Amino acid sequence: MGQDARPNWDNPLQFILACVSYAVGLGNVWRFPYLCQMHGGGGFLIPYFIMLILEGIPLFYMELAIGQKMSLGSIGAWTAISPYLGGVGLASVVTSLYLCLYYNVINAWSFWYLFHSFQSVLPWSVCPMNSNRTGPIEECEIATPTQYFFYRETLNISPSIEEHGGVGTGQAMCLVLAWILTYLFIVRGVKSTRKVVYFTSIFPYVVLFIYLIRGITLHGAINGVKYMFTPNLEQLLNPTTWINAATQIFFSLGLGFGTLIAFASYNHYNNNFERQAIIVSLINCGTSIFASIVTFAIYGFKATVNYENCLERTRLLLLNTFDLAEDSMSIDQVFDWIEKLNATYPLQFAEIANQLEPCNLESELDTAVEGTGLAFIVYSEAIKNMPLPQLWSVLYFFMLLLLGMGSMLGNVTAIITPLRDFKLVSHLSDELLNGLVCVFCMLLGLGFTTTSGNYWFTMFNDYGANFSLLFIVLIEVIAVSYIYGIKRFEKDIEDMIGHRPNWYWKIMWAGVSPVVLITLFVVYIVNYIRGGTPTYQAWNKELGKSVATDYPVFGQVFIGLLMVSSVSCIPLTALYVFCRKRKRGNHPKRRAVSTVST
Repeated sequence: MGQDARPNWDNPLQFILACVSYAVGLGNVWRFPYLCQMHGGGGFLIPYFIMLILEGIPLFYMELAIGQKMSLGSIGAWTAISPYLGGVGLASVVTSLYLCLYYNVINAWSFWYLFHSFQSVLPWSVCPMNSNRTGPIEECEIATPTQYFFYRETLNISPSIEEHGGVGTGQAMCLVLAWILTYLFIVRGVKSTRKVVYFTSIFPYVVLFIYLIRGITLHGAINGVKYMFTPNLEQLLNPTTWINAATQIFFSLGLGFGTLIAFASYNHYNNNFERQAIIVSLINCGTSIFASIVTFAIYGFKATVNYENCLERTRLLLLNTFDLAEDSMSIDQVFDWIEKLNATYPLQFAEIANQLEPCNLESELDTAVEGTGLAFIVYSEAIKNMPLPQLWSVLYFFMLLLLGMGSMLGNVTAIITPLRDFKLVSHLSDELLNGLVCVFCMLLGLGFTTTSGNYWFTMFNDYGANFSLLFIVLIEVIAVSYIYGIKRFEKDIEDMIGHRPNWYWKIMWAGVSPVVLITLFVVYIVNYIRGGTPTYQAWNKELGKSVATDYPVFGQVFIGLLMVSSVSCIPLTALYVFCRKRKRGNHPKRRAVSTVST
């Protein structure tokens, strides 16, 4: 397929919506609120916006410029810049492949919860009966109904990564459904995607806005919102705060996956990507803050309900122990009565002292929950306490599904676009090539639906992309600034949009952004080494909670392979081109470019 036949976005709005649909994803809903909670609430916004300026927007701009200039996917674009850099694009494809393998599992979970939301009683709101019908299942009572439903009913999780079981039929069917939907969204490549993005990018905001209205009217929601915006400026002295802010900007914008290059390759040559880079970056960050307000409102409701339930249990204990009248004490008076009864009946009070729970609203709000725990456990627990919980459950998990699907469009495009540029598959139709990619990823992804699959999911999520993306984008910015050359890059940009980038962009590309990336890369390696043996959270049914457990040797080896397999594409490709040049005595650039359609 030559460049003349390459499809384009119908208008700039489609491209912006595609980038928003890809960049605005599940990380905005669950990781950003977690980081705010962990790093000083509103104070976290200071390093967050600084890192947006220093690395986020400049690198986003750079990838859009490369894709639009070359009109090729990541492999072809970097090979056109220099044959020795073809491995940068290949590393991006491998990383996107790893992401595709496990990311659609989240969409499968969203389908699972969505289907179970159409029940008269939400199944995660009560414990099921045991086999003898004599009472609730003990494991559920020890844990909570929401945790039991996620770990046992949804995942049917094994006690450790070393204990394998069969594929979960329900989860496997939901995963197949998720991949069918993904295929339908990209069946004809960008021709299909440019129609779907209107829905996947806009409708989640409709649901978020509805949730905002509902969330801020919930009892105790204000406690969560205040908690979010109350800054703890001491966290600004914590280097980890800055590292996490930089990392969140980096990954939430989707840099290094090759998706932005692929999307931009379908732009018209003179499209003004500079304005679009700024718009999409600001929309992405604004969405993180918007989603956090919604999350903390609901989180405040959940924390307040748990706190008041704790006070109610304490009130009943005091009433029964000291034979007090039911109306003599409200939950607002519990602490006053504790002091009064302790002073009046010290011996009798000492007998129940160890039964009193430490009820503390601040402690409830301080309990940090990240990732799937926030999305599928904390939200589920809050939803079950709302009026009309089925309605809010359907809306929430449908929103999660759309956010996940929007990101999947970008992830799959990052794989398909570079493949499409190669003559080897140019004779295949879009429907066939895209179908083969989806089936391949789906079959491998079924491994995540086994009883130990969630542990492998966590491994891919923690180690499949972080290390490689930092290295990929570091090589990208160095290649553009010091191999391709800033002056040459400036001329390319001027040729496309009519003016050269100003001093801000050039300073970021040539100096500031590489320094930030090198710092992140070094800190990541140091923290990994200092962290000792990698651990994962294994479900303990006797304790009713997850327990930190060391990965076995085979797990540690696989982690190493995950981290190295993608980045090794960069030096190995360069070595291959060098050896081929030496062997054939030809200039590598001419031969490398001949492998892609230009």
